[in-house]
Amino acid sequence: MTDLTHVELRAGAYADSVTLLQVSRTVQGIEGVAAAQVAMATALNIEVLTQMGFEVPADADANAMVVALRLDDESALERALAGVDEALRDAGRRDAGPAETAPPRTTATALRGSSDGIALVSVPGASALVEAMDALDAGRDVMIFSDNVPLEQELALKRTAAGRGLLVMGPDCGTAVVGGLGLGFANTVAPGPVGIVAASGTGCQQLLALLDHAGVGVGSALGVGGRDLSADVRGLSTREAMRRLDADPAVELLVVVSKPPAEDVAAEIREYAATLDTPVEFALLGAGQADLTTAAERVLQRLGRGVPTWPVAGEAARATTGTGLRGLFVGGTLCDEAMLIAAASLGPVHSNIPLSPPTLALGPDLAAPADGAGHTMVDFGDDALTAGRAHPMIDPTLRLEHLARVAADERTAVVLLDVVLGHGSETDPAAALAPAIAAVRQPVVVAVVGTDADPQGLRRQVTALVDAGAEVHLSNAAATRRAIDLLPDTREGH
Repeated sequence: MTDLTHVELRAGAYADSVTLLQVSRTVQGIEGVAAAQVAMATALNIEVLTQMGFEVPADADANAMVVALRLDDESALERALAGVDEALRDAGRRDAGPAETAPPRTTATALRGSSDGIALVSVPGASALVEAMDALDAGRDVMIFSDNVPLEQELALKRTAAGRGLLVMGPDCGTAVVGGLGLGFANTVAPGPVGIVAASGTGCQQLLALLDHAGVGVGSALGVGGRDLSADVRGLSTREAMRRLDADPAVELLVVVSKPPAEDVAAEIREYAATLDTPVEFALLGAGQADLTTAAERVLQRLGRGVPTWPVAGEAARATTGTGLRGLFVGGTLCDEAMLIAAASLGPVHSNIPLSPPTLALGPDLAAPADGAGHTMVDFGDDALTAGRAHPMIDPTLRLEHLARVAADERTAVVLLDVVLGHGSETDPAAALAPAIAAVRQPVVVAVVGTDADPQGLRRQVTALVDAGAEVHLSNAAATRRAIDLLPDTREGH
């Protein structure tokens, strides 16, 4: 199969980033197109395209649109370019509306037309501060879906909110349940006695899925952003979210879930929890701490509910060749959890989001360590890999490319993956992932995080992945331990 690239600039053409992401996905579905990236030629987008292996003309500037295509054969070029034009025209028709009423152009003007409700900010990270501050100035809580927001801007927003009794959810807040409504990548769950405060998107989703399977609902899940329990931010939003859920009479048990926090900040939050009337269960990942599945089991026990057997479908055979465990994740917290579990059994794990060295360098060989040895875990949802492109829970292209590379690497013994369902995620992740798994000769273990009520259909996704040869778990921790067990010898490959 021939691999051809085509890059062209369209001077004076413009469309917003969301539209261009949709156009890119549409064109990528055309027969003969291996990859497509349509974006404004900003410095950041040019850098992303260069990392993808495209050569962008030197005269590109932010006033031009760049169309970058990777083709399976030259005959697909005409179809692909026609597809770009058609997708752009379709987007323009969707955006056109009645001329009588001009849509609001800023958060401040949009908020003038309503008296309550949360403001959801989803713009490029560099622009999030202004929109979020507009919401705070209007007296509104704000959920910042945007990633790549500088730390100093997050601090400015959260300090402002703390002084006004408001809540800033995020930045990079991917999941929330507010007033029974799922926001971002939320799973569909019934209301119930549990309230979650989450400095972790997919960590929150893992709890939602496990509790739902056990028949326990969640009334509220307030995301606060993955940096909130860091040494810099010090739980500013976590405290406000805990205060609010403590005041909610429907919340019988409060759960705080986080990526590995700063130890002294975690201690402060535990002290704050002791002042609340509502009991608090902690699911704070870290060395020597409980995994998310164990935390879910503790929640069930505190509520007086039985702990079910967590479902497993399919059965992978033990690996006979290779030495390395290769984890390819769309969820950062799920990647963290897998690394913590694997490191305890296998020793150091290479990653682009390492809990400790060694670090994987960004590039085409991201899924394999530079020295050719060891185990790897990659978070494809990390900010560095989502700049200028959709999150991998929406667009799986980058992970699928690396899955093919990992499968072709003789050092790979076992492949570990996650699939995260819910509103906002791919409409049918198994449609692209199952054929890719079927082409992998090594054993594949998958954690599917979701509920039966999710729009993708949990059972349908699991069935498709099992039919492709994967072993599928609802628990990410259980999937990780199973992947470790399938290695030829867990004492090797350190």
